[in-house]
Amino acid sequence: MGAALAAWICIVRYHQLRDWGVRRWPNQLILWTGLLCALGTSVVGNFQEKNQRPTHLAGAFLAFILGNVYFWLQLLLWRLKRLPQPGAAWIGPLRLGLCSVCTILIVAMIVLHACSLRSVSAACEWVVAMLLFALFGLFAVDFSALESCTLCVQPWPSLSPPPASPISLPVQL
Repeated sequence: MGAALAAWICIVRYHQLRDWGVRRWPNQLILWTGLLCALGTSVVGNFQEKNQRPTHLAGAFLAFILGNVYFWLQLLLWRLKRLPQPGAAWIGPLRLGLCSVCTILIVAMIVLHACSLRSVSAACEWVVAMLLFALFGLFAVDFSALESCTLCVQPWPSLSPPPASPISLPVQL
């Protein structure tokens, strides 16, 4: 459930940044790192380390490393583009602090895992997960400025003609 909500937040943020004038390729880079973070969150939650270790570690990479990259890119974009910052003035420094703590804990988690200190590494993993969810939650401040959100689904253009209806197909008996 958390992964699905994170993906939805990434999509809404993508549209918000687009409306604020962020160019297409940086915005898409940010979107894809966020969506891969959400995918990794789902993989980590659905594949236990003791049962599916390689799958769990791949999901952890996506969730934690790309999740951290997602929020660093958000901060970098905010600093470089001088995007609007709804809410209190302390939100930006709070995000910077949380991203910094996440980075430190991710490095500690990797080092501790390599040193076979699995319990301490798992504790770092859980703290990083909660910090990432807190960072996603801080987008509520940015989304408070949204007046409405409409998502339109359009069909993908196809190179081939649509299939004929079953009624028009000739049937030989």
